[in-house]
Amino acid sequence: MLKQYLQFKLSQKLSPQQIQLMKLIQLPTQAFEQRLKQELEENPALEGGKEENENEFDDDLDNTKDEYDDNEIIDAGEINVDEYLSDDEVPDYRTQVNNYSADDEEKTMPYAAGTSFTQHLVNQLNTYRLNDEERDIAEFLVGSVDESGYIRRELSDIMDDLAFTQNVFTTEENIEKVLKIVHQLDPAGVGARNLQECLSIQLHRKEQHPDVALATNIIDKAFDQFTKKHYKKLLQKFDISELQLKDAIHEIERLNPKPGGSYAGNNRMVEHVVPDFAIKIVNGELELTLNGRNAPELHVSREYNNMLKGYKDTKQKSKSQKDAVMFIKQKLDAAKWFIEAIKQRQQTLFVTMSSIMHYQKEYFLTGDERNLKPMILKDIADEIEMDVSTVSRVANSKYVDTPYGTKLIKEFFSESMTNDKGEEVSTREIKKILETVIEEESKKKPLTDEALAKILKEKGYPIARRTVAKYREQLDIPVARLRKKI
Repeated sequence: MLKQYLQFKLSQKLSPQQIQLMKLIQLPTQAFEQRLKQELEENPALEGGKEENENEFDDDLDNTKDEYDDNEIIDAGEINVDEYLSDDEVPDYRTQVNNYSADDEEKTMPYAAGTSFTQHLVNQLNTYRLNDEERDIAEFLVGSVDESGYIRRELSDIMDDLAFTQNVFTTEENIEKVLKIVHQLDPAGVGARNLQECLSIQLHRKEQHPDVALATNIIDKAFDQFTKKHYKKLLQKFDISELQLKDAIHEIERLNPKPGGSYAGNNRMVEHVVPDFAIKIVNGELELTLNGRNAPELHVSREYNNMLKGYKDTKQKSKSQKDAVMFIKQKLDAAKWFIEAIKQRQQTLFVTMSSIMHYQKEYFLTGDERNLKPMILKDIADEIEMDVSTVSRVANSKYVDTPYGTKLIKEFFSESMTNDKGEEVSTREIKKILETVIEEESKKKPLTDEALAKILKEKGYPIARRTVAKYREQLDIPVARLRKKI
């Protein structure tokens, strides 16, 4: 049975303008500039730069009127005849200089040109004698090499793709045979299907003196034990001394695990971090500035305002004129809102960062990470009386230039923990101490998480072993077994 009834409820909804403002706040400087450029292109009622004053605007109108006045008298003495001559009428001697003689070498600007990683490998194939089928397979294999220099596909998949896309019907044995040729290309290790094969190719290309021969045996016959650093098993398996193993491992450490990285990386675009804020210490006090690129000069187009005024003053309006009025008003409103949104963005960024700076004043004055106070998003949100999500948007994607380097703002936030004296300390402080303890440990016998927890407890930070493991992983530090060295 269906029933109809009325229900009153209060709900909070964000307007499209508020959503757009939130998106603007989230953008870092470079992305904001792109968004600004897009808005200027899409909205003709929005203009960049300073707005001209009215007198200058009126003068321009007067000048425009004078330019098109039929009765204007032109003084022939004011005309520069040279400006009206075409290029082909300029004599040769006018376009030459006598700084150097005709037999001097030509000074030309060199252009940077590069060869792609794939093309670099294809060019090397030209030095090998291959029949048509082998050539097609070799070029397909080279085309399958990724930026790191690996072929991360099964030979069966490559065989199917050759048949479907290249109309080359072959066997896995033939592909394996051609792959051996690809493995001979430079840089050494290119075309490998996994790390073990990559290291093995590089070692086999080296002069086989005792250290290299042992390293080759370790990679080919005991790769799993090597990666897990089971050094005792390696000593027993190959019947060698610790010194011999150490020298062999040194040879392996000199190999390149990503042979394509050094070449392919040259063609990548370098990403630059543009700080959104700058903090300086002036006379012992902190001084905050917002990157000027976040405060562009914008104004509403006077031409569009005048057009709207002109249409409004028209007594009899056609449908097309009404449509024009609606279009112009929409663009003007959008321009005014965008200008206001940028001002709000500037204010929000500055207020939020200013609060963070004063909260972490001791750190910004000293640069010592141990002086970072525990700080969560809510601490700043309560202080500036804004929503936590707004603070999060400012912190997540913005950088600040400090006397100690350029830092991501979200790195200043951390949870709190109580030490043995009952004081609230930042988890960043504990991580820093943990990092220092691991750096100073004996690499022959690295400290387990249990031992690290015990040391931290002695230093006044009673945390559990699982918490130590969590912090260690966040610091991207491997477990004790993988930190072991001979």
